[in-house]
Amino acid sequence: MKAASENAGHVLLVEDDRDFADSLTAILTEAGYEVTACADGAEAAKRVGDERFDVVMTDFRLPGTGGLDLVTRFREARPGRPVILMTAHANTDLAIEATKRGAFDFLLKPFDLEEVLATLEKAVRTARLTGRRVRMDSGGPAAKGEAGGESAFIGVSRPMREVFKEIGRLAPTDAGVLIVGETGTGKELVARALRQHSRRGGGPFVAVNCGALPEGLLESELFGHVRGAFTGAVTARVGRFEQANGGTLFLDEIGDMPPALQVKLLRVLQEGRIQPVGASREIAVDVRVIAATHRDLERMVREGSFREDLFYRVNAAVIRVPPLRERLEDVPALAGHFAARAAAEFEPGSVGAPVFPRAALEEFSRRPWPGNVRQLQSAVRRIVLRCAGHPVTLDAVRETLDEPAAMSVAGAAPGDGSLDEKIEALLGEAIARGNGRVLPDLVGEVERRLIAAALRRSGGHLGKVTEWLGISRVTLRKKMTDFGLSEN
Repeated sequence: MKAASENAGHVLLVEDDRDFADSLTAILTEAGYEVTACADGAEAAKRVGDERFDVVMTDFRLPGTGGLDLVTRFREARPGRPVILMTAHANTDLAIEATKRGAFDFLLKPFDLEEVLATLEKAVRTARLTGRRVRMDSGGPAAKGEAGGESAFIGVSRPMREVFKEIGRLAPTDAGVLIVGETGTGKELVARALRQHSRRGGGPFVAVNCGALPEGLLESELFGHVRGAFTGAVTARVGRFEQANGGTLFLDEIGDMPPALQVKLLRVLQEGRIQPVGASREIAVDVRVIAATHRDLERMVREGSFREDLFYRVNAAVIRVPPLRERLEDVPALAGHFAARAAAEFEPGSVGAPVFPRAALEEFSRRPWPGNVRQLQSAVRRIVLRCAGHPVTLDAVRETLDEPAAMSVAGAAPGDGSLDEKIEALLGEAIARGNGRVLPDLVGEVERRLIAAALRRSGGHLGKVTEWLGISRVTLRKKMTDFGLSEN
């Protein structure tokens, strides 16, 4: 424990569990803090105007005024005073709502004492250095009572709590956000949570995978087209930007967007207007754009494959979603959640979800999970199917995880979606257009990506590429020209 120090700070502790309050008071006092404790929210609310307190630490569930309302009251009375929320009942929406209301931090019971003392020291330092707001407050009226909602996050690890705090900080704004993370980490869930907790929460949420469609189809998908814009355009089509008007547009895998469309997207972000394919007039749209990528956009800017001006436009605020290997303490909760969903799907009417023995959960935590949460979900589904209503055993878990399919990310390349998803997207667009080009479009897209990947892996060595792909150098160069690819 940190050594005691004089004048470490004055803490108002709001906690209805007397034993817990006494223990925490003793710990903080030993560390040099002066502590004033009160047992309910109503009593604490009477002290809102008391200037003696550097920091407020409040439990979430309290008799009388709840912890979230106390966060709001204390922050409104003195914006520079940090308020730390404590709870044993963590969930995504609570963490996000607490940050929206201006909470300095969010601590989960039972505490890691070093974490508590480090957080408190930082809070006191902040309180003494500035009287300005240290966290962004909500841009609108905050919800009353306990936080709820449908943000389908599972996990209370420190890396995920940092994600929740960023969501709470950025959601009330209308700023664009770039979500970065490996494949399968849950980037779209972050985008949905940003929308849910924003002023656009009641508006549409429209998602587009920028890497799932070739350039010609993606432009029509985003901006729409008028009747007669191209052969087969027998009817007009409303694009995703228009569909998202008044709400949120999620551009997944923006790093895969073709350069020509990057120019058009930049113009839309700057001017708030779109021009459907074949149209002579522009349409104003009111859309918050949230983008995501698994790629290193800064490196792509240096290499010239991603526009620098667009990068700075979408990179104003960034949320990094951690890979599963950085949040292994969340694996048991995730596995239980996915098991319950799989049991409900495969065994309708079953009572309860399969229970994983401790040894099985430890086995989960030893695996690398290159496909992250999505891969864990797939593995759990396989285990539930294998056990088919029988108790889950360590042997069953090991046998399933040792299968190549369970621990492989083949067919789920970062950001590309599965081949089935590509086929469905292309087929749906082809039906809408009526142009009958689904086969050449799909084949061309696969060829382009395959050649680009081979060029990257070979370092631009054409001889190796022709050998790997089984084509002549003349054919390779022609396809590179057709697809706009270079040796670099």
